[in-house]
Amino acid sequence: MNAWSDDSVTPPDATAPESTTGAAAAATALRRRRWPLITMVVALSLVVAGGVSVAVVEQLRKDVTLDVDGELVAVTTYAGTVDDVLAEEGVRVGANDEVTPAAGDELRDGAVVEVRYGRELTVEADGEEQDVWVAALDADEALAELATRDEQVRLLPSRSADRATLPIRLDAEQPVALVVGGEETVVDDGATTLSELFEAESVEIDADDRVHVDRIEAAEAGDPTVRVVVQVVDVKKVTQTKKIAHDTVTRTDPDRYRDQGSTVSREGKDGERTIVKRVTRVDGEVESREKVSNKVTTKPVDEIVVTGTKERPEPEPEPQPADSGSSSSSSGSSSSGSSSSGSSGSTSSSGGSAPAGVWAQLAQCESGGNPSTNTGNGYYGLYQFSLPTWQAVGGSGLPSDASAAEQTKRAQILQQRSGWGQWPHCASQLGLL
Repeated sequence: MNAWSDDSVTPPDATAPESTTGAAAAATALRRRRWPLITMVVALSLVVAGGVSVAVVEQLRKDVTLDVDGELVAVTTYAGTVDDVLAEEGVRVGANDEVTPAAGDELRDGAVVEVRYGRELTVEADGEEQDVWVAALDADEALAELATRDEQVRLLPSRSADRATLPIRLDAEQPVALVVGGEETVVDDGATTLSELFEAESVEIDADDRVHVDRIEAAEAGDPTVRVVVQVVDVKKVTQTKKIAHDTVTRTDPDRYRDQGSTVSREGKDGERTIVKRVTRVDGEVESREKVSNKVTTKPVDEIVVTGTKERPEPEPEPQPADSGSSSSSSGSSSSGSSSSGSSGSTSSSGGSAPAGVWAQLAQCESGGNPSTNTGNGYYGLYQFSLPTWQAVGGSGLPSDASAAEQTKRAQILQQRSGWGQWPHCASQLGLL
């Protein structure tokens, strides 16, 4: 009985010989299986017919060992060639498989016939990936063979989501080194597949993680020569914001006096730029930063500063009291105090000419002589104008922002229109009412 069935010796990815297909392959296999039997029958016939000794027949018998991808079986055969014993045992080989000794060589007693099935592996050499066929027992043997072509070579498993597979065992004879996220352990049983190793060691990977198998020098006899490396890759989007400084814009106002200085009509606001980067970390270390987007998410608002361009007119001089009025007042005072008082009262209430220096005295009484007075009570400047009154006599802006001369001019206009009663308290103290 044959030691192997077709299913047991031919892995799923093994390739059948291109020259033996269909009925031709079956006929060839049949003929090959018959040769040992024919040889034995012929030998026995010679014994019977010619009296040849049994010792001669025994010379045709061979005890050989078949090593098919690491599975050893002792076989007794009368086959004449390596090819014959393989056909007798149902071992099929393809174009990418290797047989030692060669298939056509004479089969000798005590020989070890080694069959290594070829497997297509993805390798990385000098940073470039390629698919190659390698006939080897395990990854250790495959890497040793590939190293003769390129020293810097490693195996890349097939990937699908969270799985990684290699169509070959790792190391049939030695333990293997397992490195996950930079941490190394030694697994005693290396005669296992990659997926079985991950399951046994509870190693979970995702689609971003990188897996490769390479060969290392053993420090001592029995140490691993095959290393499985899992690089844990973490990819995240990182958002950064940067301030965009606002600008300052200066504008002119033809209705604002130059000596009023500048004022801020609109406060500036800084903007914001948002930058998104894709950061890749391998085993916790940053490997790359890729810019995904760079957008202005908040536009800056310019600060607007207004300056006046209007020249302030020269203030009109205070009107001087008429000589005749003064003379008349004096004579009236000499002759009749009551008449003088009546005359004075009549002039004050009707808004006539103000006595010399009265505006300075009125300003001192109203505001302490400070033209920029603004106590928050709704009255401003030397003469404590309310804003509506100030605007009614031709003023612009705040009275406290205007010059002293401008304020005096507007106060004189108000006095001429409405009399001293606009300042009842101080006018009374100054004897103007």
